[in-house]
Amino acid sequence: PVVKSHVNAVVPDTAAWEQSAAYQLDRSEHVRSFVKNEGLGFAVPYLHNGAHHEYLPDFIVQLAGEPERYLIVETKGYDPLKEIKAQAAHRWVRAVNGAGSFGRWQFAMVTDVATVSEAVARAAVRE
Repeated sequence: PVVKSHVNAVVPDTAAWEQSAAYQLDRSEHVRSFVKNEGLGFAVPYLHNGAHHEYLPDFIVQLAGEPERYLIVETKGYDPLKEIKAQAAHRWVRAVNGAGSFGRWQFAMVTDVATVSEAVARAAVRE
């Protein structure tokens, strides 16, 4: 169960990582709201070995305060494509921020789930 989400629970894909991340997001003073990115249709496109793929980040976070700001949070253990996915997410963020009409976006890939709160706090102070 969570409080800072329009859905009342997070259904994780992992045994502990996503539960811990959701717990930290739900209790962070820097988070206005968040959602587990499941069934939302939110995907980051990328090209790998000449084929198009879609990457589904773990969480979408609306940061507290003004102006309207968002953080895409990915909790990532071993994944041979993690750098390719991170590069794709950073390109997506630059493109959306360049459009200028969807708020300000950032991306954080967290490889140690205990540092989710730190990643959110860093994003909250960044412009």
